[in-house]
Amino acid sequence: MPSHEIQVCKTARYYTLGGSSEKTRKVIFVLHGYGQLAEYFIQKFTHLASENTLVVAPEALSRFYLKGFSGRVGATWMTKESRDTEIVDYLNYLNQVLDTILIDLNPFEVEIELLGFSKGCATAARWFEVQADIFTRLILWAGYFSNGIAELVSPHHFTNKPLIYVYGKKDEFLTQINQEEYLESLKKSVPTIEIHSFEGGHQLNTEVLSQIF
Repeated sequence: MPSHEIQVCKTARYYTLGGSSEKTRKVIFVLHGYGQLAEYFIQKFTHLASENTLVVAPEALSRFYLKGFSGRVGATWMTKESRDTEIVDYLNYLNQVLDTILIDLNPFEVEIELLGFSKGCATAARWFEVQADIFTRLILWAGYFSNGIAELVSPHHFTNKPLIYVYGKKDEFLTQINQEEYLESLKKSVPTIEIHSFEGGHQLNTEVLSQIF
């Protein structure tokens, strides 16, 4: 059977913390992981927000019930179905959020940083790839790139911009692989990568966030 595609309008949402004014000097975009919602994810960054720092958490376009047919809802950036189309769709969406945020700001007077958590790391890496001129650095937290990070973002971007990778030593997903080999592969792809670890699992760590930002 032939497959057909059409473009449609869709209402998406994002959440913010902190100020958006002439005093704003830093904007941090944070992308949640699989099955999370931006409303709750952004609360992990409350201590970073101020009148000078704006935190923006876009929510993935696809939502679903986490268990069964009711109850808690989560969101995901993409699945394997119509993969390439979904990537284009969420990049277009994220670019619209970026444009909306920058309407009232001067991009030459603010630092714009990007953080991806877990499954959101792949999304963040792809977005950084197409907006490398805008973002001042990329932070990848608890992400796993089975085919290597260079498949998603060009390593040459990080010759003059920082790439930070953070992971928990007890991360239940990363303990299933050879962590040492994985970290070495990241260093091989991006020699300038800065790696942070903490005693914890698959989660954000407030202390490490404060150190980074």
